[in-house]
Amino acid sequence: MTDLDARTLRDAYDAQIRPEIPDPLPAGVTVQRDGPLVRVLGLDRRGFLTYRTLDGLAGAELDALIARQVEIFRRRGEAVEWKLNGHDQPADLPDRLRAAGFVAEDEETVVVGPVAALAAAVPVLPEGVRLREVSAREDLERIAAMEEAVWHDDRGHLATALAKEIEADPQSITVVVAEAGDEVVSAGWVRYQANTGFATLWGGSTLPGWRRRGVYRALVAYRARLAEQRGRTLLQVDCSPDSRPILERLGLVAVTTVTAYVYTP
Repeated sequence: MTDLDARTLRDAYDAQIRPEIPDPLPAGVTVQRDGPLVRVLGLDRRGFLTYRTLDGLAGAELDALIARQVEIFRRRGEAVEWKLNGHDQPADLPDRLRAAGFVAEDEETVVVGPVAALAAAVPVLPEGVRLREVSAREDLERIAAMEEAVWHDDRGHLATALAKEIEADPQSITVVVAEAGDEVVSAGWVRYQANTGFATLWGGSTLPGWRRRGVYRALVAYRARLAEQRGRTLLQVDCSPDSRPILERLGLVAVTTVTAYVYTP
């Protein structure tokens, strides 16, 4: 892939993925607009701020927009995430968020690429491991428990959030587990972005004892085939440093970075 390809893919990401608003909206989720900014409430354990572009806001106007979000979530007593891409303007936006009390989480890389190459991959699973599509609350809670074991924090909200999405539209998301016997060793889900050519991959956390054995790669290929079956031509992933090399070997291209800036009252 050339630099031009990466820019073209980034433009498609900006035009088709952003702003990231659930469609359809799960029960209890509301969307509010504040100028170019979109507030999503009730989707997860914290609020979510998203946009395609800030429409040239800068200086005092931008500070006022940020301050309004801080005040809204301070009154709600709720944390909120501002999802910042590396190419967002103005360039001093990260400094302005930090000055308002937002704290940056770990930076991830946004990779985008054609579905076909990943769907054609035929990875070999370790002996005794199988992939299975799930939607039952019991299985979603098993996924949350696996993620808690990996990340050592509370992931109970994950089961609830996924259940809401599945209930709103089972055709918009597929959740897949990798199991060894009765143990969930990894899991991921694919969202089919409405009215776009994109599918997006999420999850992929894997228990330490099962890493570097092809489980994550198999989960990616399986979900890519699901996306291809639904007519999607591009995949997008916010990936960690661990998964980025795997995805790039499969043909995805780094187009920007993404960092969650979180304000906690």
